[in-house]
Amino acid sequence: MPISPDTQRAFLDTEYRVRLSRGGWAVIRIGEPLPRELHAGMKDEGMPWGFITAWNPLAKEVPRARNRERQRQLLAALRERGARVRAGVGIGHAVDAGQQRWREPSLFVLGLDFDALDALGRRFEQFALVRGIGHGIAELRVLV
Repeated sequence: MPISPDTQRAFLDTEYRVRLSRGGWAVIRIGEPLPRELHAGMKDEGMPWGFITAWNPLAKEVPRARNRERQRQLLAALRERGARVRAGVGIGHAVDAGQQRWREPSLFVLGLDFDALDALGRRFEQFALVRGIGHGIAELRVLV
């Protein structure tokens, strides 16, 4: 099932924020290089990274408690695979007038290859995730 143009636009307009160890946030934007603040965690410029969540499978709201449990399961799966993880949040912009911005707790992941990231995105029923290589350009990876 392909995503709608409105859904794709929402992904492209989202701010993918990564919590920095000394406070504040670095913002990943699709189509732009990885922010400098996130370079320090890279072993080399060929290291893959991703930005992923388990919240709201297939863009359908589920109760907060269920989302939190799904996120804990995703974090455990990432750690089992040896990934390094930082807290993040996706901040979306309202598509229609009167809507509020939405927020989804997310994870910035270093060291998992794209196949593993895609598999986790599908396992947790996500339409898409954000990924890149080293300091390169952030790309939207549609999974459906």
